[in-house]
Amino acid sequence: MDLRSEKIQRILSKYKFHDVAVEELQKIHRIYPGMAPSTGTYTFSDGSQKDLVRLVGNAPAQYAGRSYNFPIELWLMDSFPFTPPICLLRPTPTMVIREGKHVDGVGRIHLPGLHSWDYPKSSVVGLLNEMIAKFEEDPPLSSKTTVDSKDPHELLSFVSNLRINDGESKRLDKPNNKVSVIGGGDLGMATVMSILSKCKVDKLVFIDVTESSTKGGSTDLEIFRLPQVEVSRDLSASAGSRVVVVTANAWSSEQSYASVVQTNVDMYRGIIPSLSRFSPDGVMLIASQPVDVMAHVAWRQSCLPPTRVIGAGCNLDSERLSHILDVNLNAHKPAWVIGELSDNKVAVMSSTGLSSSGQPEIAAESNSTKPLLDRAFEMMKNRGQRSWSVGLSIADITNSVLTDKMKTHSVSTLAQGWGGIGAEVFLSLPCIMGANGSTRLAGVSLGPEEDSKLRESVTGLSNLISQLQI
Repeated sequence: MDLRSEKIQRILSKYKFHDVAVEELQKIHRIYPGMAPSTGTYTFSDGSQKDLVRLVGNAPAQYAGRSYNFPIELWLMDSFPFTPPICLLRPTPTMVIREGKHVDGVGRIHLPGLHSWDYPKSSVVGLLNEMIAKFEEDPPLSSKTTVDSKDPHELLSFVSNLRINDGESKRLDKPNNKVSVIGGGDLGMATVMSILSKCKVDKLVFIDVTESSTKGGSTDLEIFRLPQVEVSRDLSASAGSRVVVVTANAWSSEQSYASVVQTNVDMYRGIIPSLSRFSPDGVMLIASQPVDVMAHVAWRQSCLPPTRVIGAGCNLDSERLSHILDVNLNAHKPAWVIGELSDNKVAVMSSTGLSSSGQPEIAAESNSTKPLLDRAFEMMKNRGQRSWSVGLSIADITNSVLTDKMKTHSVSTLAQGWGGIGAEVFLSLPCIMGANGSTRLAGVSLGPEEDSKLRESVTGLSNLISQLQI
């Protein structure tokens, strides 16, 4: 494998684990000499781009006694080999992708080995072996002349020196209303039922994570076979979701709070990167606890933009607050609970009424709004967050994404830069939610009491995050 070209050397020099990456590339060449290194610009789903090293070549497979060479492309992230490659099919214009369990409609390859990637146990050589085995079971390409029959026996055979053109990878969006819920137990079940009741979904995948302490909620769904619901234990079943809801928790019996949270962080490390690769254009909605910390962890581990990783946060409290203000106190203005999901949360009100067609704005605290919000807050006391209550709240956020509703929810989001917050923390803030994720409302000056609570939360969350191995 010739890694001496100036272009490859320049890009490889920016890799975080340069020496290990070069060693792995040499191993790949010894086993699969046809996988040639080159460089290219990869375009991520958020429009950002990065110059990366890639491997292009063919995956040789046997099917029904005949030999085929399937053109593939492996993009190596700059943290390779500690993160898995992005694997794509590169069919010629005369070929059509046969969508299946391991290949989606735009040619992205999904394999168990990608989901469970754990270097040095995992390697590209092992991944290629797995890929070939799956292609021999279910060929991923067929000739366009046989697209109606999808007959694998009519696959076009490629020559071994097939030339793959340089250029960036592009994916065509395929509109769908697919939602995946990750994590069993009461909250997972409540979320599934609430989404089915409130949202128009084409498919809902419920994945019971075995590492989770809340596992086991999927058995009855399997027994009664609800329409449009697929039960799985394979994260690849979530591929192509517009919304991925994570409700899983993995609490331990550790003594310190940081150690208990670390157990959840460790579980996330095994699922979040895979979920983001399987649904790179989706919105990730976190409901695991503590929600502000776990939304932050999910954002860091997923490499998705912060607009598309949110936590359920204070949305339930906000909906309750608005209801009390409207029905009980005749305020008729939206209001939101913001900050950390703890005793430090505070309330803010919109400057516009419920019927206003303009973009909502947070009203500055005044002598009239504070007593009203304090009274509404008092009326909310002792209303616990039961699993079905949180499930309904999650379904409401999910519906705003699926329908591009542009409704304002108080969800846990990256708060850095809002209202003078300098730390990298997640807090619940009013965000307009639509198909592309969240857009924060502009910051506002809070009263001394509310500002003090927010600052205390920022300090506490920052200290906890610094103790975690994310």
